[in-house]
Amino acid sequence: MQLTTLATCNLNQWALDFTGNLDRIQESIHQAKAAGARYRLGPELEITGYGCADAFLEGDTLRHSWECLAELLDSDLTDGIICDLGMPVMHQNVRYNCRVLALNRRLLLIRPKMILAGDGNYREPRWFAPWQHPRATEEHALPRLIRSITSQDTVPFGDAALATTDTLIASETCEELFAPASPHTYLGLDGVEIVANASGSHHELRKLHRRIDLILNATDKGGGIYLYANQQGCDGGRLYFDGSALIAVNGEIVAQGSQFSPQDVELVTATVDLEAVRSYRGAIASRQLQGSQAQPVPRIPVDFELTHRAPGRKPTPPIAVAYHTPEEEIAFGPAAWLWDYLRRSGMQGFFLPLSGGADSAAVATQVGIMSHMLLHEIKQGNKQVLADLRRIVGEAEYQPTIPADITGRLLHTTFMGTNNS
Repeated sequence: MQLTTLATCNLNQWALDFTGNLDRIQESIHQAKAAGARYRLGPELEITGYGCADAFLEGDTLRHSWECLAELLDSDLTDGIICDLGMPVMHQNVRYNCRVLALNRRLLLIRPKMILAGDGNYREPRWFAPWQHPRATEEHALPRLIRSITSQDTVPFGDAALATTDTLIASETCEELFAPASPHTYLGLDGVEIVANASGSHHELRKLHRRIDLILNATDKGGGIYLYANQQGCDGGRLYFDGSALIAVNGEIVAQGSQFSPQDVELVTATVDLEAVRSYRGAIASRQLQGSQAQPVPRIPVDFELTHRAPGRKPTPPIAVAYHTPEEEIAFGPAAWLWDYLRRSGMQGFFLPLSGGADSAAVATQVGIMSHMLLHEIKQGNKQVLADLRRIVGEAEYQPTIPADITGRLLHTTFMGTNNS
């Protein structure tokens, strides 16, 4: 067996919260290294937060992103692990939504997003351009701050695969999974064994089913390993990003994160066997034929072994996919959004005028559901939730014992009496 441990994550990032976002990124890398992972994938635009809107047009947003990246590179965090990070990058005076891959305090590749989300809730083409050169790279001139740390003048920029000494790794980003002609198709045919998808995907009813169906289909038809990372929480707007980080191997899910969680950092890891991918692919005659005709993807040589000897460690077995019922999604999604917005807003609770109608009753119910979620997290040892709750209620030793106690502290109402109430 050729075993390697891979890590992906849900991160609760906040638009333009560079300090907090960096803290959570660092914590996820610490956890990945502690788990023995050799590769760590983070969400889309994790350094800035996804919902920066027109702040993406500001030069300071780009500058602060490089400063955060410099802090990561100037530490030991990237030692012995490939870190796949998300941030905006301007190349040849064009702004791109990028993945930046680093190892051992050096940059390996900047991979720009090629298919942007421009419908529904998304306006990515307003801030970014899509990379129009599949299977091609250019040299990107690095800023002075990065050059002083890595001693690199340039780094490859474009659509390429990392060629470690034992496998091939490549990226596709969020919307590219949903497109009719996804990059993972030609990447897999050209021998890429690990495809990583960093997403900023918001919650819609039953959307998780579609994501997982696409990922299972991608790895079932052509074999391979697929990692999915996502934002989790409300990053400042009206959307809720619902996490659900996962790892799939040859058409089966082997690891899955939560969909609605107040956790700021949730790491998902799996130990996978590269030989299982090669055996699976070698048994598909049509894949053999199409692979022999595949157009080559540029390789970035990386002097690093992703596989490792780990006595007693075995491949992570497949699991049953966990789905919430529609009723649970309707309950948990808005409740999780309410908590995230409350703790970031600096307010001390919710004020709800009661009319006696369905709207105010539904909002009150959502706060009650939120209280149940928070108490469950506290009982599970989530120190961040307890610290935030204590700050909001203004009591340093506050220790709730029942959900109603939390609701009573956070929900403030007034009755709006009318002839019809």
